[in-house]
Amino acid sequence: MAYDGVVEDVKRAIRLERPERLPVFACSEEFDVKWYGKYPYEEVCQDGEKIAEVWIAAIEEFDYDWAWVQVDDCFEFEPLGVGTQGQGDILRATKDYLPATRETLENLRAPDPHKDGRMPEKLKAIRLIKEHFGDTVLIEGGCAGPYSAVGLLFGLTETMMLALEQPELLADACEFFVQAQSRYIKAQVEAGADAIWLGDCNAFSGMLSLEQYRTFAFDSCKKLIEKAHEHGVIVHLHNSEIAIPYLLAESELGADIINCGPAADIAEVREALTGKNCFSGNLDPIEVLMRGTPQQVAEEAERIVGICYSDGGYIFNTGEMNPMATPPENMKAMIEAARKASER
Repeated sequence: MAYDGVVEDVKRAIRLERPERLPVFACSEEFDVKWYGKYPYEEVCQDGEKIAEVWIAAIEEFDYDWAWVQVDDCFEFEPLGVGTQGQGDILRATKDYLPATRETLENLRAPDPHKDGRMPEKLKAIRLIKEHFGDTVLIEGGCAGPYSAVGLLFGLTETMMLALEQPELLADACEFFVQAQSRYIKAQVEAGADAIWLGDCNAFSGMLSLEQYRTFAFDSCKKLIEKAHEHGVIVHLHNSEIAIPYLLAESELGADIINCGPAADIAEVREALTGKNCFSGNLDPIEVLMRGTPQQVAEEAERIVGICYSDGGYIFNTGEMNPMATPPENMKAMIEAARKASER
């Protein structure tokens, strides 16, 4: 069950120590809404009280050590004029992007998290979950990293073309999001968030060479992390990264925790990041968690914990979003096995 020392255990892991009790997370929100069954996701994502209701019920049922209030990738972008679409239990995604021009950027105004779009509903959800659990779960909000944010504003293809044709415009757009996302992070911290899930999956090794990553995505992400730390929040970076050279580059950013993707070799990650950065991950949410048996799920969770936990600087998590079709018995098997394996 939720426990009073979870935030301090996360901080121990960030200090590269071994937590007294291993924090056990899961990227479960899509699954949680489907399991709860009272509302479709498209209804939940618009209502802070319903977000809190579902998240609280799922945490109490499955015994997660965090509340992952990421919800979807669209909150910051709808007030900027980006089109989005979601339906039923399908999460909202961006569409109808803005023109990738200097004029567009000059006319942008950072949204007010307390007034604009659905952003106040997310703040409400964080407050309600914090009021319910206090410090017995880690409350983690979320936002996009600057480079990924530009991709969600202009579209991924246009953003990658900017790197070739208008690198100064790309850099200025990233800087816009350093400032805008810092404001959004501050509002989430004031609402009760202990940590921020900083999603930067457009900067994944499958999208950019390592040189391109360092040239176009690294500096703005580092700057935003520094600003987030000024707000006193833990930064949990997620590029869904699986390549060791990229993970080592991420370890230079100053993020408190790096979540590695499900295709990463966790033993190689352990070796590479030991003494450098706290990391989390990386149980495969599709091939193992959704498609495996409870025994197979438990065995994989035990294997990962056995490799990662003893040397410190580690938090258990899935490598990516857990599908809504995940069997509830598999989710319980994963959480229970990870926790028991850390107690041996």
